[in-house]
Order: sequence, then C-alpha cells, then structure tokens
Amino acid sequence: MKRIVLTGGGTAGHVTPNMALIPELLKLDYDIHYIGSYDGIEKKLIEEMGIPYHGISSGKLRRYFSLRNFTDPFRVIKGLGEAKKLMKELQPDVIFSKGGFVSVPVVFAASSKKIPVIIHESDMTPGLANKLALPKASRVCCNFPETKELFPEGKAIVTGTPIRKELFDGDAAFAFTYCGFTENKPVLLIIGGSTGSAVINQAVRDNLNRLLETFNVIHLCGKDKTDPAYEGIPGYVQYEYVKKELSSMLALCDIIISRAGANAICELLALRKPNILIPLSAAASRGDQILNADSFQKSGYSYVIKEEDLSTETLFAAIDEVYTHKDQYIQAMKESPLSDSTGIILQMIEELTDKKE
Repeated sequence: MKRIVLTGGGTAGHVTPNMALIPELLKLDYDIHYIGSYDGIEKKLIEEMGIPYHGISSGKLRRYFSLRNFTDPFRVIKGLGEAKKLMKELQPDVIFSKGGFVSVPVVFAASSKKIPVIIHESDMTPGLANKLALPKASRVCCNFPETKELFPEGKAIVTGTPIRKELFDGDAAFAFTYCGFTENKPVLLIIGGSTGSAVINQAVRDNLNRLLETFNVIHLCGKDKTDPAYEGIPGYVQYEYVKKELSSMLALCDIIISRAGANAICELLALRKPNILIPLSAAASRGDQILNADSFQKSGYSYVIKEEDLSTETLFAAIDEVYTHKDQYIQAMKESPLSDSTGIILQMIEELTDKKE
C-alpha cells in the first residue's frame, strides 16, 4: 500500500489544506498518517477524521526576544529525533508539508531518509518554517505566481490551495435556523481566524446596533473570545469556532469580513463571496497578510481596510461599498484563473510516489 505522511500545524491554516487532501488520498488507496505537535489545533482536527496521528515535540523560532528562544531549540532537537524514529517506523513513500514550525523536523527527518518531500506555501512570501524546509524539498506548491519567482527555477509550481469540498455543500436554510434568525435580512459573517481577532471583534461589537439595522450578523470570535454581554441579541450570534456548520453559514452569508490568511481568502475566492479583508498589521506579523490582501484587492476580489485604519467610518464605508457592488466582486472572482489545486497536488504526490518505488 502507498503511504503518505502529512504534516503541518500551529494554526488552522496549516491544517485545513491537508484536510482537503485526505478524502482524495483515501480514494487513491493511500495509507495516511499525520505528524503534528503534541497538543496543537491539528491534533483534534485530524483525529476527528480517523487518521492516525503522531505527536512530536515542537518549538517556535521567534523573531523577537523571548526566554523560550533559549529552550525551544532543545524541543526542536527532540522533535527531530522523534520524527526520524517515525520515518523509520512508518517508511512513507512521500511527505506533504503544509508548514508551521512542527513541520520542520519532519521535513529534515524525511530528507535524511531520502524520502521525497512536497512543501506548500500559501502566502505571497515564504514563512520561516518553509524557508528552512526549502533545501530539503523535492517540490514546492504555491498560491501566487509572484511567489513562484522566489524559489529555485524548476522547483516551484503554482497550484493554488486545496479547498475542502464540504465547503461547497452548505445549506443556507439550515444555517438560518441554526443561528435562530427570525428576520429575512442580508447576512454579514465575521471570521477572525481560528484564534480570533480582538481588534475586529471590538470593532464589530462597538457598531453592532448599527449593523443590525441592515444585517443579521454571525460572529466567529475565536477561542475564549465570545462575550456573554452580547448573548441573546436578536439577529446576532457569536461562536468561538464552528466546523460542520461553517459551510452552511458560508452559503447563507452575503458579505464576509475576514483576516487575510492565504487559505481563508482562497476559500472566499473559490466560493465567490464578496469580502472585506482586514490583514494582520505589519507590527504584529511579518506582513504576509498585507501582501495577500493587496493582491486580492488589485484583482478586484476584495475590499481592504488596514488594521490601523479600522474605525466606525471605514468599517461602514467598506460594508456599503461591497454590498452595493457585490455583483461586481462576484463577477471578478468568477473570472479568476482558478485551477484544480487538489488535482494538481495529487498528481505531484503520485509522481513522487512512483519515483520512490
């Protein structure tokens, strides 16, 4: 039996593309194993799919001063030893890495055993984990043509991001009932990412009464970021995080406010959902979300508000612009050169598996 190891973790964005590949890999009779951190978000998500999960020690390579910078290298070294042991035990034909720091020991361990590795870079510029993994990779998948030019010639392919098929199967009527809405208003969906965004959450709550004059509001706040003071308000619901209900909420909504993580915006593009992007600021990140958002704005897919420019005035101007011209945004997204991301990546996996054999 063909065997593949998937890896990636730390945030949902480093897991969901792997989750999109799993059903298709099963159809191709792959024996699938997943390597992630001991207790990261990836553990619960993957185990719920019935895929064997192997936890390893993981550290983080920070660009700022932290006492953990002195201890995490030892966690990484431990993780590398654990990953090498798993390579020997599992003997996979190929590795697919979606990034995150837990993936680095896995990629290095696979390379030491001459196991071919595919890495996937979603953002416009590669993250630190993928920069470290790049010399060990046989192939690199990326979202943006601009990104391909940053990698060695012949190694990178523009594939896009695998999208979970269940996202296209949502039931808007189910979501309307699930959320307890009673008025037939357009629906505004706010997604702050798996960990949520305090800045976006506050902006929504500060302007909630005005928003509810026009919209029903679904607010995905992030872990531990719901506020009991806003429970029971007609037309407004808040959740930390949703899974199987998300596809139906996406089917129901008319506009989405979102961070600009690459996987999230690729899903919005595939679903043709008019959206307002509020990328994580350069002060709080390496600036990848800003570049992602700029690319989507230039293509006519999104309206962008810089985090430092977020205010009552800019928020409502954006909502008015996108809702008024939603058909133009949808048309631009329909004309995007979408590819069969999952199919291209599966073909790449098959080719490397055959070569190893």
